[in-house]
Amino acid sequence: MQWLTTVSTWMIPLLILLVLIVGTIKQVPTYETFVEGGKEGIKMAISLLPFLLGMMVAIAIFRASGAMESIVALFSPLLQLVGVPSEIVPLAMVRPISGTAALGMTTEIIGTHGPDSFLGRLASTMQGSTDTTLYIITVYFGAVGIKRMGDALKVGLIADFIGIIASIIVVSIVFGS
Repeated sequence: MQWLTTVSTWMIPLLILLVLIVGTIKQVPTYETFVEGGKEGIKMAISLLPFLLGMMVAIAIFRASGAMESIVALFSPLLQLVGVPSEIVPLAMVRPISGTAALGMTTEIIGTHGPDSFLGRLASTMQGSTDTTLYIITVYFGAVGIKRMGDALKVGLIADFIGIIASIIVVSIVFGS
């Protein structure tokens, strides 16, 4: 597998070199184009800061307020009836909001219950079956200035819900509960 490490290490530098060579052959002002792209990237990053900051503050308030624990306690009896462990609910709630927070929760679940446990497998499957819908909408829609995102939000959250349900069903069937 040493060759794979070598290829991985050199892939991006060689790709950059290829772009520069093709640009030079086609007589594109590669350095000026690179600098212009860098300027646009910085402008884009600065324009995204308010959206990212707002989302991070909302996540912090949600977690610190105890709302998540209250929701888990509220739905826990119902979830137990259908065989869904209540330990997975916080991950299911946070995953559409923040990938980093969800990854932290998945790491905690795996650290506590083990990677081969039902919860470890369910958390891992849920991570791969859902996406950070609110983050994606905040960043990408904010970047291009789209103000009306209602349908995209609905479809994204429905897809996340389906991914969560599918994860529970597939892991229950394949690994048992």
